Amino acid sequence: MPTKPVVRTAALRKPPVADDAMWPRVTQEVADDLAADAIARDRAGKPPYDEVARLREAGLPALLTPPAPLGRAGTASDGGGGESGADWRTATAVIREVAAADGSIGELIARHYVLSWSSRFFGASDDTAEAPAVGDGLLLGGGTDLPELESGPGLTLAPAGSGYLLNGRRTVAAGVTVADRLVVGATSTHTGELLIALVNPAHPGVLAGTDNDRLGQRLTGAGSVDFDNVPVDAGHILGATPRDEHAVSAFTALAPLALRLVLSHVALGIAEGALAEARDVSRAVLPAPRSEAAGATTYAVRPSGDPYLLLAYGELATAAHTAAAVVERATDALQQGLITGRDLGMDERAEIAVLVAAAEAVTSRSAVDITTRILELTEAATSFDGGPALDRFWRNARALTAQSSPTHRLRDIGDHYLNGTHPPFTARS
Repeated sequence: MPTKPVVRTAALRKPPVADDAMWPRVTQEVADDLAADAIARDRAGKPPYDEVARLREAGLPALLTPPAPLGRAGTASDGGGGESGADWRTATAVIREVAAADGSIGELIARHYVLSWSSRFFGASDDTAEAPAVGDGLLLGGGTDLPELESGPGLTLAPAGSGYLLNGRRTVAAGVTVADRLVVGATSTHTGELLIALVNPAHPGVLAGTDNDRLGQRLTGAGSVDFDNVPVDAGHILGATPRDEHAVSAFTALAPLALRLVLSHVALGIAEGALAEARDVSRAVLPAPRSEAAGATTYAVRPSGDPYLLLAYGELATAAHTAAAVVERATDALQQGLITGRDLGMDERAEIAVLVAAAEAVTSRSAVDITTRILELTEAATSFDGGPALDRFWRNARALTAQSSPTHRLRDIGDHYLNGTHPPFTARS
């Protein structure tokens, strides 16, 4: 049964002044803090109120939300578009570092970053201003959809006075229990187009139900939200997309690609975190046997001296490096597309889509393979005595990568490579 979300009244920290050199240090501190109690929090499976407080204290929710709108091509060379916002490469580095410590919180902040760009992706022009609260460091949850006729109407927005009334139910992958604002896509009952709305979850007509008892990614704040005649001001409509997918601009079609790419960074972060923690277990120094011979040299015995273990870690490290290279190439391409803005062409968007699809396919397989094999390489797969409990990485990787099929991505890549076909625009975000 849906429950009313808790209203959070804690004061928000003012976002720090942008300094790309500062973010790695800040992120590392947050990641170390999250890693310290990751096992206990994963087992508890509670809504991530405390975790979100840690993100806010570090100023991470506001990292990718500059106060100024995205400019015309060439005017936002950092891919962020404002004085206090970091670029997308910095944001993805933050996502990956956080995900290595806690995959759930990595996904939570990743989805927030994409939603924070909703007014840019879906706005009518490059001069679309930020909606209230989007640039204030508030945490965003929800999700937007590009038109998919087979998925049904879902949420609806009906004109009412100078605004709209929002009705229906939405399944939310992250942030339903902790978001300060929800960004959702809803079908206009008047025009049939998809409107992107900013909603306050504290309204009495918004009822949230949590889903914390999942196989993995249990701390993302996932669940469902029911909207019952929730008023939405016209000023809180961030943008719109037409029902005809062929009328969607190439720039707007970057929205689902941005989400798919940041989730690839989450998967890669989970794999890298798992590999690093397994390495610490495997290379632990064991006490050396003492020699009875006088003057004999004593050496420590390291389990990492096993040649088969070395081979296995060599394969897994190479898989992680390969995935990182593919993901970073896709990240560079997406950032360039965002800088180009509404001058982006269909062919350019197709090339970005192919690189993102490759990143998804490679990281999905690598994340599952790495997190599975480390359980075979260590004797700490599951632990009830304060041990590493490495199974959480496997559970998180499985839950995250199940959201998309590598087979579908590889098919799109092959079709583009052989036939020059553009990957489809219609994709859930």
